Amino acid sequence: MPVKIRLQRHGKKGKPYYWIVAADSRSKRDGRYLEKLGSYNPNTNPATVELNVDGAVQWLQNGAQPTDTARTLLSYKGALLKNHLAGGVKKGALTEEQAEAKFNAWLEEKTGKIGAKADNLAKAEAEAKAKALEAEKAVNEARIAAAAPVVEEEEAATEEEAPAAEEDAKAEAETSNEEE
Repeated sequence: MPVKIRLQRHGKKGKPYYWIVAADSRSKRDGRYLEKLGSYNPNTNPATVELNVDGAVQWLQNGAQPTDTARTLLSYKGALLKNHLAGGVKKGALTEEQAEAKFNAWLEEKTGKIGAKADNLAKAEAEAKAKALEAEKAVNEARIAAAAPVVEEEEAATEEEAPAAEEDAKAEAETSNEEE
């Protein structure tokens, strides 16, 4: 029975969520599987990958062939590296402790890179929000400045109209007094 390590799609339309499974290659994409090894969520940034590394290594050692995308995810989480190191231990090139030390060093470095990327994304988002706030403040100040002269002109116009109206009233009063 040829076994593949592949992705099984879940989630709703437009929001995919995948399970990483070991399945018979003849079974349907979302059909029966032998073992669930983890999950993959491409909707987050950076993408979330949860994987049972030891289970994946066990399937790889038993001859399971990962698909291209599954191979990428296994490499991302270090399952292929751990499988490679296990092969070195079997051949006698490494001891179990050396292999474990190399894998842990790689894992710490990878975790640091992922953390740095998440920090950079958060920093970029914060900067974008700050720039948007500054732009909004500038637009609001421009609106206030544009509205202020209009209000002042209206006040000036009403002030000019008021003396003119008083003069008109006096002129009318004088003409009415002369008529009497």
